[in-house]
Amino acid sequence: MAYHKIEKYDEDVTEEMKAHYRRIIELTGEDASREGLIKTPERAAKAMQYNTQGYQQDAVAILNSARFREDVSEMVLVKDIELYSMCEHHLHPFYGKAHIAYIPNGYITGLSKLARVVDVYARRLQVQERLTTQILSAVRESLNPLGVAVVIEAKHLCMMMRGVQKQNSVTTTSAFSGEFLDNHVTRNEFLKLIGAHLS
Repeated sequence: MAYHKIEKYDEDVTEEMKAHYRRIIELTGEDASREGLIKTPERAAKAMQYNTQGYQQDAVAILNSARFREDVSEMVLVKDIELYSMCEHHLHPFYGKAHIAYIPNGYITGLSKLARVVDVYARRLQVQERLTTQILSAVRESLNPLGVAVVIEAKHLCMMMRGVQKQNSVTTTSAFSGEFLDNHVTRNEFLKLIGAHLS
């Protein structure tokens, strides 16, 4: 029995992207009709659609889908959330991890929804700085918490594969609101927790 993988993509978009990817391959000096490259334009078209699916998703709606009233006001932290995105300047990947914390103000959300919010914004053409603030804004809009903190640590292939070719550099961005911005004790607690390895 033959193996058939079922995937759903916009056929019109795929066909148009395929033509462009084929031409890009030809412009590199390659033969787009050779065996190893025949299906590459289609694969690349589907990969690009997958890697930019965040444009069709609503981060606030995702958070609101699991929004629960809860009378707690202690910090909620989800750290080391894997992220994979694509630099909008060179279309090279960047990857790393996000740390998100908030202090509830009557409402909490499902923990997995915070990870989904990261994916919504990471699956777009991005810069890390914007990605950080978009995550913070979505949590703030949905939950209206007493404070939100987001830190992202990532490696950028546009710096590793090309340009300055620095293999070990890590870019860290942060965004804070409310208690995390105004209260250095709360902010320091968050920063200490994301650096801790709890057993």
